[in-house]
Amino acid sequence: MDILNGETDNYDGVTVTMDEPMDAEVFTHRLRASLSHWREQGKKGIWIKLPLGFANLIESAVTEGFRYHHAEPEYLMLVSWISNTPDTIPANASHIVGVGALVLNKSTREVLVVQEKSGYFRDKNVWKLPTGVVHEGEDICDGVAREVEEETGIIADFVEVLSFRQSHKAFLKQKTDLFFLCVLTPRSYDITEQKSEILEAKWMPIKEYVDQPWNQKKEMFKIMAEICEKKCDEDYVGFSTVETVTGTGKKSFVYCNADHAKSLIATRDQASSSSSL
Repeated sequence: MDILNGETDNYDGVTVTMDEPMDAEVFTHRLRASLSHWREQGKKGIWIKLPLGFANLIESAVTEGFRYHHAEPEYLMLVSWISNTPDTIPANASHIVGVGALVLNKSTREVLVVQEKSGYFRDKNVWKLPTGVVHEGEDICDGVAREVEEETGIIADFVEVLSFRQSHKAFLKQKTDLFFLCVLTPRSYDITEQKSEILEAKWMPIKEYVDQPWNQKKEMFKIMAEICEKKCDEDYVGFSTVETVTGTGKKSFVYCNADHAKSLIATRDQASSSSSL
């Protein structure tokens, strides 16, 4: 049989990545034969990855029961559940991850704030914390430091996550936004604004930031601002990082109570030192 080449996964699925141009009629013939073969094997979810340049195959796949799952700049992914069991294909990624940076100068009790040229806060005369979206494959702790440097030129080190909030239908009126408020310690203090996005950036006394009319009138912003002030006034403990690896050996971070994170790191360092003796 002229079966399409596919890679099996741990869930009795098959992923076909089209990498050679193919006539739509030929593709339909091979896809039908492949689906029959995979059904006999007890396969369930069938994925077809169509890179740019293979748009001529979309209609054929849809006619054979495939649906759109997601698209990236380089490809379209289609999927079909061919088993008689309930469809357990996971939905497309449903969240984006946003970050906000409380960059705190403890000696002056000032925080880094910006006014934006575009977006929701344009022309609102609101001084806000630097914010942004974490890139694909980027850790929260790295993403927030990158955003601060991009918007203000300030080099800062991640300390901890203070709080986070969840907002549904926030992106494209469909995706959920997870927003993490993080504390950073500055290593530099001279500001260089990102001209394309930032109208102005400056260091502002924490109380002045908190007392802005916008923060006092909007409940969610008021809550977040008061958390920032509490961090400045007392030992408010957030979530720090403990570097680790996943079950497959990839680098990752666990975010936990800052005091406990220090204890975990110290214990691991002690064990590492002992084993090297």
